[in-house]
Amino acid sequence: MFSLSLIPASILGLIMVLSLLGTVFKTCRFYARILTCYVLLATCATYGVVASVALRIVGKVSIAQWTTARAMKMVGCPIMGIEFEVEGEEILETRPAVFISNHQSELDILFLGRAFPKHCSVTAKRSLKYLPFLGWFMALSGTVFIDRGNRQTAIKAFDGAVKEIKGNKQSVWIFPEGTRSYFGKPDLLPFKKGAFHLAIQAGVPIVPVVVQNYAHVLHLQDRTFEPGTIKVKVMERCHIVEGNYADCCARRSWILSRLRNSRWTTSSG
Repeated sequence: MFSLSLIPASILGLIMVLSLLGTVFKTCRFYARILTCYVLLATCATYGVVASVALRIVGKVSIAQWTTARAMKMVGCPIMGIEFEVEGEEILETRPAVFISNHQSELDILFLGRAFPKHCSVTAKRSLKYLPFLGWFMALSGTVFIDRGNRQTAIKAFDGAVKEIKGNKQSVWIFPEGTRSYFGKPDLLPFKKGAFHLAIQAGVPIVPVVVQNYAHVLHLQDRTFEPGTIKVKVMERCHIVEGNYADCCARRSWILSRLRNSRWTTSSG
C-alpha cells in the first residue's frame, strides 16, 4: 500500500541520483539543484508557519518574514553554493519604506533570504495564498496579497498596507515588474504603478535594490544551475511627498532609468 511518507524519501532519493549523474551531465545537475531548491523552500515555509504563529502570540509578527528569510539564507546558500555580495546594506535599515527590486526567477527566494529587512512584508499574487505551507506561511506572516484581476480588491489590499506602514512602521517589499523576467542578459520589464502609489499614499521613501543578472548562475533556457556569487546594490532612497500623485509617473520613470543604467544591470560580470 502506498504511503505519503514515502514521497519525501523518494524526492531525496531522486535528488541523490540526479546529483550523482550531474557529475557527468549538466542537465542532471540542473534538475538536482532545482529540486533541492523546492525542498528547501518547502522546509523553510514549514518553519515559517511555526515561527509566524509563535511570533504572533508574543506580538512580534512584524519580523516573521525576516526570520524565515534568514533561515532560507542560512540553510539554502551554503547548500546551493550561492553567495550574495550586498553593497549599501545599511540603507536596508530604512524604516518604514517601500523597497523595490528586479524580479528575475525562482532564485529571488534566496536573494530575499539574504537582503530582506526586519519589519517588512512582501507583496505577492493572491493565488499563492492557497498553496500548502508556502501560502499558509505568507498569510500568517502578513503578506500583502494582490488580486491582479480585481482592481477593487487590489486597492483594498494597498489601503491595508498603508495603514500598516503608518501605524506600525511596517515596510513593504514589491517587485514592480509584476512577474519574473527570466532574462538571459541584464534587462528590466516595464514597472507597474502600485509601488509608487503605495509610497505616495504612505508618504515614505522608495528604496531601489538592483540585483545582478542571474544567468551566470541560473539560466533556465540553457538548463544551467551552478554555484556562484551574485552582486546586489542597494541604491539611495528616493524621497516621496505624501499625496503628490502628479509625481508618480515621473518618479517611476526616473527610478527605472537609474536601475537600467546601474552597472549591476548593464553587465553580468
